[in-house]
Amino acid sequence: MSVVPSTWPEWIDVCAVDEITPDTGVAVLIGDLQIAVVRVGEGDDQIFAVGNYDPFSHAFVIARGIVGDRGGIPKIASPIFKQNFDLTNGQCLDDAAVRIPSYLTRVRDGRIAVCLTQD
Repeated sequence: MSVVPSTWPEWIDVCAVDEITPDTGVAVLIGDLQIAVVRVGEGDDQIFAVGNYDPFSHAFVIARGIVGDRGGIPKIASPIFKQNFDLTNGQCLDDAAVRIPSYLTRVRDGRIAVCLTQD
């Protein structure tokens, strides 16, 4: 038996993989929503999308953060106060009470798409 989601995912094309330098992020605007799309490494198998709003500095700067890993967890550090966020789920690695939104990504034909609706 297959399960039909209550809402089908909406994939939005945002940019080409090659438009993001490895180990950096770019900010994309989808409607009023700012998202940081982050490329970890040289390939296209580690593309992440998280909210671009830094809850500590109250600025839209996450895409300009420092990309790396903490104990094998891909992360981005806010460029202002240096809090680290897990790129897989948006959890702040320095304050368990804080999380930024995270979004599914996919790559097809060298293009990155972000899913805004999930079930």
